[in-house]
Amino acid sequence: MTNSLQDRTQAPVSSVLDLEGVRRREPQALAAFFDQHFDRVYGLVYRLLGDRHWAEDATQEVFLKLHRAAHTLDPDRDPGPWVTTIAYNVCRDLWRSGAYRLSRNAISIDDPDHGDGAIPPNLKDPERELIASEREGLVQDAIGKLKEPLRAVVVLREYQGFTYEEIASLTGTSPVAARKRYSRALTELGKLLENTFE
Repeated sequence: MTNSLQDRTQAPVSSVLDLEGVRRREPQALAAFFDQHFDRVYGLVYRLLGDRHWAEDATQEVFLKLHRAAHTLDPDRDPGPWVTTIAYNVCRDLWRSGAYRLSRNAISIDDPDHGDGAIPPNLKDPERELIASEREGLVQDAIGKLKEPLRAVVVLREYQGFTYEEIASLTGTSPVAARKRYSRALTELGKLLENTFE
């Protein structure tokens, strides 16, 4: 009991020390920081970009930018929003690039890497697992068909758990505009998924 209490009280201290190490670009602190945030960053950029190859490249770019900007990290604050902002900006830059737009128009629906990148949930029933995986794939494919501003608000709200205020701050809009975009995105998703699920 004493050990678990000691672990809990020491956790914030070690976290602060790790962030100080990240600020100083200490290799071990950076490696631990990257390990801690990799899945979140990859999941975010994959859902925003809708393509595994672009997500891999974008994830590398995010961590390169995180490394370069490590000295700006505030060790007294949660680094999550900082990391998310950098990841979102990398995706936004890609959306604006001609190469990304061209690749989105050229993707074949038969491409095994397109659309279905969801990890199936940990279910014991193989049939339920397959159905859940197929549904998740259909939803991800529909999200990928949304225009970037609508896709971003859905991903940030549903997968990252952001409030409308946080989305507005990140995307440079107002909370009311973020709420309206989310509503439009859900309407579009409804149309895309109509008659998909029985």
